[in-house]
Amino acid sequence: MEENMPRGGGGRPPIPAAGRKPVLARHASFVRSSANNTKSETVTTFETMDTEFIPVIRSGGWADIGTTRRTMEDVYVCCDNFMQDFGLESTEGGPRAFYGVFDGHGGKHAADFVCSNLPRFIVEDKGFPGEIEKAVSSAFLQTDAAFADACSLNCSLDSGTTALAALVVGRSLLVANAGDCRAVLCRRGKAIEMSRDHKPSCNREKTRIEASGGYIDDGYLNGQLNVTRAIGDWHMEGMKALGGLGPLSAEPEVMTMDLTEEDEFLIMGCDGIWDVFRSQNAVDFTRRKLQEHNDPAACCKELVDEAMKRKSGDNLSAVVVCFNSRPPPVLTTPRPRVQRSISAEGLRELQGFLDSLAD
Repeated sequence: MEENMPRGGGGRPPIPAAGRKPVLARHASFVRSSANNTKSETVTTFETMDTEFIPVIRSGGWADIGTTRRTMEDVYVCCDNFMQDFGLESTEGGPRAFYGVFDGHGGKHAADFVCSNLPRFIVEDKGFPGEIEKAVSSAFLQTDAAFADACSLNCSLDSGTTALAALVVGRSLLVANAGDCRAVLCRRGKAIEMSRDHKPSCNREKTRIEASGGYIDDGYLNGQLNVTRAIGDWHMEGMKALGGLGPLSAEPEVMTMDLTEEDEFLIMGCDGIWDVFRSQNAVDFTRRKLQEHNDPAACCKELVDEAMKRKSGDNLSAVVVCFNSRPPPVLTTPRPRVQRSISAEGLRELQGFLDSLAD
């Protein structure tokens, strides 16, 4: 797993198509990860004898400081071979791919710390790999506690970050989220949200916050933050408590999904992307670009560039993970019926005309 690699491409080996045929070898593995205006791409296939659908992973990422920010606080990571990168032997059902988007605030230190340490805490958790969901949730809290220790030794690190992580475990997809980054799965052209934005406006989050002694003031958590879950921010008084019990929680919400032949790609983006894209809009845009060039890394850059054109005022980062070597197919759907209606004014005029005929 490498970080802050220079911008560039690299040759891509041939990739077998996904489907019900078993994929017998992993053909390539290379990772490039984020800084401002940097690009990453990962190509992977999985060793398996299972005859179920097996995804063929191709991924890319892009980050940009944006047009209005003076500092870059976003970090993303694409980790192709999760087990190998941490010196572990691959086991059946063990994670093979890890992706993350971390949107820092109050500085970049928390985002960098989480990007470097969250994967390690996952693989070192006692529940890994047998109880993956518990291991991932525990790793978020362990990373948060470890960052608190680091900040206690060096107050210059004080900052926070949202955290969105995705793992591919064979044909299973797991997404864990703490904050307002978002992951959206494209299933045959339809957007399926794999995470929920943790905003003060969310009623479920408001109930949790009030139960933990916090409050929402003018749309901000305790009058200070516009997110309700994050790692870090230990310097903010009254926000955090060990174990994720404070108003600002580091505990993620976890969603899982068994991938099928209809699942085309996953978009992971910071809130700056979703400020100007609806989930379905982003899926439609990404799908069109992949049909044009079938390059997930280029697609991420185009998604970020389009967000800037739409006047997003934030740092921007995006990761796209494809589950098939082929571009998304052109969908043939019946032409929708056109529904016609008449206005109230038109109805009055029609009624007046009919009345005049009766007279």
